[in-house]
Amino acid sequence: MPEDMSLQQLQSYMGSNPKPLDFDAYWERALQELERQPLDYTLEPADFVSPMVECYHLYFTGVGGAKVHGKLARPKHLTEQGPALAMFHGYSCDSGDWFDKVSYAAHGFTVLAMDCRGQGGLSEDNLQVQGTTVRGHIIRGIDDPDPDRMYYRNVFLDTVQTVRILMSMEQVDPERIGTFGCSQGGALTVACAALEPRVRMAVPVYPFLSDYKRAWALDATTSAYEELVYYFRWFDPNHMREEEHFHRLGYIDIQHLADRIRGRVLFVTGLSDTICPPSTQFAVYNKIVSDKEILLYHEYGHEYLPYLSDRAMSEFLRL
Repeated sequence: MPEDMSLQQLQSYMGSNPKPLDFDAYWERALQELERQPLDYTLEPADFVSPMVECYHLYFTGVGGAKVHGKLARPKHLTEQGPALAMFHGYSCDSGDWFDKVSYAAHGFTVLAMDCRGQGGLSEDNLQVQGTTVRGHIIRGIDDPDPDRMYYRNVFLDTVQTVRILMSMEQVDPERIGTFGCSQGGALTVACAALEPRVRMAVPVYPFLSDYKRAWALDATTSAYEELVYYFRWFDPNHMREEEHFHRLGYIDIQHLADRIRGRVLFVTGLSDTICPPSTQFAVYNKIVSDKEILLYHEYGHEYLPYLSDRAMSEFLRL
């Protein structure tokens, strides 16, 4: 991958992927559809048992009728409303082990970790689109005449519904909600906090799904954005529709959502990241206008970041 920008350049970089002129109307239309979606959910006891925490599999119906799964961990014997945390996972993974959810629940948090549709967890993907899907979810729906049929549109809306379900719970203080995730989960953390501005605290870690044109220009074959290269190779090798493709991707580019965030943001980036290049991440951070702080790991990339979990918990304990 070509060398990314210097830190000085990153601090002023504002992105290169185009923002559709009807971007705001696109997401207002999407949120109006979500408003018509009931917040009903069902609970099934989990096999994981804790003396301090109740653990359930939670299912709700997302837009388009898809069944979406999450892991719910909540403290036993709550005497008053407490904070809540929505957690989002990395690309192609699932909501993960119970352990980290239980750690937060033991500190009084109600935690709901969402499985993304059609990835490694139990959520279903019932989206039917025209055109290819090749491999990967970024391009799912890119050839459909209707931009409302892009895969990540529905996943972004699922994150909002996840938070609203938490807000509806009797034991949750709706004014004390946080979001957390790494990579794809970091992107969903941003999208959720942007589309549901009542989110009070967000910790996105090296977020994915940003500044697609920049990621592609940096040799996407070596990054999480490699499916863009496959798409061009197989379906537009002469790049006759390049401008059209990146315009369409602009609808699901989290940098264009960032200025909607109203809560505090602790943004985490590894400056040696070759999976989600730092410039694609700074394109998001530099557009956030709410209270924000960036935590830089200079010699780290898309990997385990020491002390991050402790720092994140200390931030959320302030809710």
